[in-house]
Amino acid sequence: MTNPQTHRSNGSKEPLTSQEREELLQTAIRFAVQQLRQGKIDDALEALQRLYTVVPENEDVALNLSAAFILRKQFRKAIPVLETLREQQPDNAMVYTNLGAAYLGNPVLATDEMQLQAITAFKQALALDPTVPNVAYNLGLIYKDRRETREAILWFQRALRTNSADKDARAWIRKLKENDDT
Repeated sequence: MTNPQTHRSNGSKEPLTSQEREELLQTAIRFAVQQLRQGKIDDALEALQRLYTVVPENEDVALNLSAAFILRKQFRKAIPVLETLREQQPDNAMVYTNLGAAYLGNPVLATDEMQLQAITAFKQALALDPTVPNVAYNLGLIYKDRRETREAILWFQRALRTNSADKDARAWIRKLKENDDT
């Protein structure tokens, strides 16, 4: 994928209008997002990185680039993109959801500081949108890893209120309650 063109592809030296450039940009963004949705993460990542160099202020590009970094487990690369985006979109729950995932990184390797940063970001996502998917469940997992059983149970219960079909949250509640009773 090439950078959005500044001149017409028919060989004309006439520059593109701002509307034509915007249409070309939107087509490139749709292509990259489609690649991401189809699980072609490497292709999406390459396209989004190129787009981000051209239009770092584009919020769709930044959010999808951060998602691609997270899916590729390149958490540290996602963080500065998301922290910049947080300044542009302080009321966007998905920014905080991705930021929580990026701060946490690999849960097995997460330090106390990483967990606390993730908790703060995830809670902000829920404050902005109480129905944002998987966030309460992720908080439950973090608290479980921190061995804060009662807090973990509360978050898994909240996950069930958001999605009553969440079998994993239900299983964790049952397991944590059994272990807490012993």
